[in-house]
Amino acid sequence: MSTSDRFRLRTFLEGLDADELLRVAQPTDLVDVAGIVDSTTKAVLLESVGSGRDQIAANVAGSRGRLARAFETGSEKVLSEVLRRLETPGQVNEVKREDAPVQQVVLQGDDINLLALPIQLQHSLDGGLFISSAMDVSVDDSTGHSNVGIRRLMLHNKNQTGIGLFSPSDLKVMYEQSASQGRHLPVSFVVGSHPIDHVAAVMRTPGDEIKLMASLRGAPMNVVKGVTNDIRVPADSEYVLEGYLDSAGHKYPEGPFGEFLGYYGGVKLNPRFHVTAITKRSDAVFQTSTIAGARMASTDTAQLNSLRTEVILWRALENAVRGVVGVHATAASGGMFNVRIALRQRAQGEARNAIATAFGCLGNVKNVFVVDDDIDIFSSDQMDWALATRFQPDRDLTVQAGFRAIPLDPSLNGAGTGSKAGFDLTKAGIQRGTVEEVVPDTPNFKHTRFASIDEALKDGDKTFEQLVGAVESRDGREIVQRLFELQELGRVRLADTGKWRYSLN
Repeated sequence: MSTSDRFRLRTFLEGLDADELLRVAQPTDLVDVAGIVDSTTKAVLLESVGSGRDQIAANVAGSRGRLARAFETGSEKVLSEVLRRLETPGQVNEVKREDAPVQQVVLQGDDINLLALPIQLQHSLDGGLFISSAMDVSVDDSTGHSNVGIRRLMLHNKNQTGIGLFSPSDLKVMYEQSASQGRHLPVSFVVGSHPIDHVAAVMRTPGDEIKLMASLRGAPMNVVKGVTNDIRVPADSEYVLEGYLDSAGHKYPEGPFGEFLGYYGGVKLNPRFHVTAITKRSDAVFQTSTIAGARMASTDTAQLNSLRTEVILWRALENAVRGVVGVHATAASGGMFNVRIALRQRAQGEARNAIATAFGCLGNVKNVFVVDDDIDIFSSDQMDWALATRFQPDRDLTVQAGFRAIPLDPSLNGAGTGSKAGFDLTKAGIQRGTVEEVVPDTPNFKHTRFASIDEALKDGDKTFEQLVGAVESRDGREIVQRLFELQELGRVRLADTGKWRYSLN
């Protein structure tokens, strides 16, 4: 496989089997796209959409399994693989424009027509048509580093869009600085990327984020400068929209739009993006991201946010608490509001330290659940059981207020700050040394052998399972009978530990 195809979006899609990819070959109208995408949790490839018979990919990163596949690992190891790759500096190679697949077709001037792109209405109350999978690339003049994020673009006309630039971000800081000086801010938007590139785009790490993308790919990455700006973008992308954010400031109405928390974001004043060129592959696949909706946990935004939150949490916890076994940010909470931490607790209070660390390391973390390492943090059933049996609200609940919060959380009722809750679901508060706190498991009968039940009991206290294994019984019924006989003789009794105890008295 050529270098220009290994991390191509189309290549990733074609590597998915029918359990992960829904292919729609028949012609599809744009008004029908949202219904098809929302009808499945699979990635979707629509092969003939609209009057242009374009191809659209949707929900590509909408499952942890697909993200794991992108990183060539299993779902349970994707976090550790991302952390491992982040330790290796990325290699970026700049190529000539004739060697960049994303510039096989170049549209400038009167040929630019955003309205010809296959953009569908995603949610019923959206204020218009939005490009929902636009990965922005810009350059921070103060450092020379590339900045990468993901923003939505609201179509205004053939060569202008609005942009969702209201949340705290590096791009917002860069834009407001340039606008205050009366300067436009050059930016390029990549539409159609490998899932790894989107993982890189949502990360929050210092340094050059194009190099970060190469680190996560785990391979050298070719980049190419734009035809109308000097911004370097991945040369293997599907589409690139080059242009600039004008210096007029936040003055153009933008929204409403279905947001990642499952509610609508309202109309806000935002900057305007002016397109100076559209470049693409000759067989380009347009990409749309799934956001909100009835299956929020299976959307691109939820899964990407989840992995990003876990990376930030893990790095913070490494320096604050010993014995961290796992972290998980639930996709159903937008991938950041509810987080779970598994600890092998070595000292009283470490669960509280973990809660405090999670509160402080990421503003969007709202509820933190800490469990022992015997709980599977990916299992809602096991988490629910731990909450039910290892938690006392007056002892194990931590609540703190006055934290910065994101306005998309409707429970804030318009307030600028909110509260956070920590749930200590560890067994540290219920350890009494009795059988009542032991978690039942399946008997295995692999124990020391003895000539008889009596000999086994004389050796020391034994569970019923140990007695069955001691004489290699096939069903245990003869042991029941012998224990009854010995009890009648006053030779054995069942101790509070649940073990049978031999006595000569």
